[in-house]
Amino acid sequence: MFQAARRQLPRVRCARLRSLASLPEFGSAAEYRAHLEAEHAALPLGFRVGTAALGFTPSEAPHMDAKMVVTLIVPDEPTPDFGAVFTRNAFPGAPVKIGRLRLDAPALGAVVVNNKISNVCAKGGGVADSEALCDAVAAALGLEGGGSAVLPSSTGVIGWRLPVAAMLPAVPAAVAALQPRSALPAAEGIMTTDLYPKCASATLPSCGARVVGIAKGAGMIEPNMATMLGFILTDAAVPREELRAALADVTEATFNSISVDSDQSTSDTVAVLSSGRVAGSDAAVQRAEFRAALREVCAQLAEGVVRNGEGCNHLLRVRVAGAPDAETARAVGKAVVNGNLFKCAVSGNDPNVGRIAGAVGDCIGNRGGTLVPEDCTISMGGLVLMKGGEFNLDGAVEQQLVAYMAAAEQKTAAGEYPDYWPHSRAVEIDVDLGQGDGSAEVLGSDLTDEYVRINGDYRS
Repeated sequence: MFQAARRQLPRVRCARLRSLASLPEFGSAAEYRAHLEAEHAALPLGFRVGTAALGFTPSEAPHMDAKMVVTLIVPDEPTPDFGAVFTRNAFPGAPVKIGRLRLDAPALGAVVVNNKISNVCAKGGGVADSEALCDAVAAALGLEGGGSAVLPSSTGVIGWRLPVAAMLPAVPAAVAALQPRSALPAAEGIMTTDLYPKCASATLPSCGARVVGIAKGAGMIEPNMATMLGFILTDAAVPREELRAALADVTEATFNSISVDSDQSTSDTVAVLSSGRVAGSDAAVQRAEFRAALREVCAQLAEGVVRNGEGCNHLLRVRVAGAPDAETARAVGKAVVNGNLFKCAVSGNDPNVGRIAGAVGDCIGNRGGTLVPEDCTISMGGLVLMKGGEFNLDGAVEQQLVAYMAAAEQKTAAGEYPDYWPHSRAVEIDVDLGQGDGSAEVLGSDLTDEYVRINGDYRS
């Protein structure tokens, strides 16, 4: 039934689809990239970014000719106003171990990022390798604090060692490439299996200061403190403690409320830096506006990470209300977006919505909570599917849901995964538990054969 329905349905836009991101629709990578350059990528005052590419042969895979990009993010002057959040994975990468120590540094003079290899549990001393890279960056920039003023970050294959000998010559090239205009080279340089760069910005109304962020991530995504990698820059004068408090609060509602595959990375890091170049007339107003702008930027980056998830053909947006508390609401939302049965159903535009109820009940029951099915309401795209403990399903509803999910697909008309953010449509699910005032919004993706293909030969 559903296969035939999918073939016959036109790709129409559903009026009920909503999104956090106010992006237009794009028809090509060039359109999307031009939009980022025009609307989001301009760097805040006081920052430069530069990249350099290199080739190497991994010692763990001598048959492979690999490529890597070294990316630098550099404030014009070392800044004391910075912060970061990191993964809670018990096998953290060497850059995460170093990053936690860097939080005590008096100032930060640079961030150095490499893709391809995550430097996690690598044979031969991963911490020493990252520190050597930091020392080289500090020397090339003339930082008085040496390598301790540089924050390292790595992403890619777990277990492989950084090719430090091949990376060191790339550092001067990345320094020479530093420019104060666009964050887009950095957004592209940190990508791994990402199909397109993620860059977002917001402006503080009272003073014109800007918040600009970039992020990467496509697989191994269910952050717990951060996303795979994210870097947020602002010229708003916000002191260190306020930066860190704001980042911790905003992370919970954005990066910690997404999942592609329920796998938390060993390298999750989100860092924020302020150049302090723009001071508002009222510090309290500036800080409040900064928090709002930070949340806007992080929300769009988080959505971009999921929408660009490996093999993602549908973005899932689950809003949970009526929970005993926000933690329960977030857990219920995660249960829905992480349920493989439901993810597969959405992938095939099959409205097997009973799987939503199954995931909700599984989550509540295994958390030791109680749920009265008669008090729970489940909707998709604004259409109430379950109320009073009973589903409201018939042939007409099923066909309406098939059309709704088909309209939210991200694949192009040719059935290809686009290398750009195509639109802001989503499969939107609302769950009201009827138990309290707790609420949360969680983003996830469907499960496709493309995800399996990517992760079946990721290193090959």
